[in-house]
Amino acid sequence: MKIAALTFCTLFLAGCVVPGQHLSIDTEIVNKQDLNELEPNVAVYALTPTLVQKLRSQEIKGRSNASLDLELANYEYFVGPADILNVTIWDHPELTIPAGSYRSTTESGNWVHADGRIFYPYIGFVDVAGKTVVDIRKEMATRLSQYIETPQVDVNVANFRSQKAYITGEVSKPGKQAISNVPLTLLDAINQAGGLAADADWRNVVLTRNGKEQQISLYGLMQKGDLTQNRLLRDGDIVHVPRNDAQKVFVMGEVNEPQIVKIDRAGMSLTEALTAAGGLNQLSSDATGVFVIRASKDNENKVVANVYQLNIENPTAMIIGTAFDIQAYDIVYVTAAPITRWNRVVGQLVPTINGFNELTEGALRIRNW
Repeated sequence: MKIAALTFCTLFLAGCVVPGQHLSIDTEIVNKQDLNELEPNVAVYALTPTLVQKLRSQEIKGRSNASLDLELANYEYFVGPADILNVTIWDHPELTIPAGSYRSTTESGNWVHADGRIFYPYIGFVDVAGKTVVDIRKEMATRLSQYIETPQVDVNVANFRSQKAYITGEVSKPGKQAISNVPLTLLDAINQAGGLAADADWRNVVLTRNGKEQQISLYGLMQKGDLTQNRLLRDGDIVHVPRNDAQKVFVMGEVNEPQIVKIDRAGMSLTEALTAAGGLNQLSSDATGVFVIRASKDNENKVVANVYQLNIENPTAMIIGTAFDIQAYDIVYVTAAPITRWNRVVGQLVPTINGFNELTEGALRIRNW
């Protein structure tokens, strides 16, 4: 019985593995060749001040926007269908307000029809779509001069309805905003929409114009004063402010609180990610093995991931972690110390050894009996 018990325990111990993450796959892997190619295509780098400086994104600085300034200086509003015009003929009140003085300017104004024309007494239909109020004023004055001596004509837009921009996503008041005779910039539109919501991803705002998308950083515009990120909005533009759901980092391994951490509006460093997870577990972590695993964009060399290792045995090395910027979907992994891995192996073996001892002691008691 002792020999049988010893044989059983030996076979049992042979199946023991080092504790940790494990997935048993009994079936044959179809794409085993692809799986074998994974390990050689991982590049590992030690985080040093030189490498961190090289990897840092270019600092955003405040800049002027000469092209936008020129657009604003030359801006003109062009009348379109559904706009309402207010036409004033001085010294001829019967033409100015034919419906009486108790109606609003919008109600008594001249509505631009779908064909881009308005109707006015004496001169009939006037093409106004695609023209400025100055152009419309000149044309109406010329045509009215056949009936009125030296007519004094004034034209303005009483209600802007033909052109709109749309603000969607994570703003306080999403919706449409009218394009008027006052230039509407991206920054103005965000402010009129009540500002950004708490979950807004202000680094990846998308402006869609004529089916083409532009990525805009409101962080650079609003936080750093980079006016090159500002735009003059046009009819049909769509500004979408996405949620920051994709701005997540996975902190795993020997930290006190493994969790998913969201990158805030100001960004996040490696030190901040570790701090958000409660810091390193001082009893089980290996301070030489703090890793950042990042998907690679190097398709030419088929590198699937870049791994950056930081040695923080000396706490002052955390300064390097403070300068290392974390990106969305990075994996921050802290390895266990060798003694921790050994203790976990022993922790698995002790119950088995105790069980073996109890089994052999019982066999001896039976034999002696």
